[in-house]
Amino acid sequence: MSSYHPHEIKVREGSGSAQGLRISIVVSRFNNLVTDRLLSGALDALIRSGAAKEDVEVLKVPGAWEMPVVVAELARHNRADAIVCLGCVVRGDTPHFDYVAGENAKGIGAVAKDTGIPVANGVLTTHTMEQAVDRAGGKMGNKGAEAAMCAVEMVHLLRQIKGAKG
Repeated sequence: MSSYHPHEIKVREGSGSAQGLRISIVVSRFNNLVTDRLLSGALDALIRSGAAKEDVEVLKVPGAWEMPVVVAELARHNRADAIVCLGCVVRGDTPHFDYVAGENAKGIGAVAKDTGIPVANGVLTTHTMEQAVDRAGGKMGNKGAEAAMCAVEMVHLLRQIKGAKG
């Protein structure tokens, strides 16, 4: 049985530089206590990684349910190299959470798959508002910043794959 060492295997991964990338951020206004913090984290991460302010646009939608149609339209018109989705859906006592969270994830995932444009999912789905705040700059970090950097990395990785000969 052969043993492989990491330096013997071709490994590709994207870089974290947002310089020269056009990034669209689609953010939900619903639960804005959380989504404003996610947006701040995403913008900070993009600027720190070299994005020019004029290459970043923010589109605000009413809620997570409305997000997929806007993401699809951005992709259809090739407005961005990557799209970052930010929102917050907190589980309540009704099945509403399951429908909204599920359709949001399916919708934005389909856009990425169908268009090849990276769509980072920074839509929090939590049991409580406290959990959401913890993930929007609290003790669990800022998932908005993480989603933004995921989008940047995916742009570079996909460019490598498209340009690779083998």
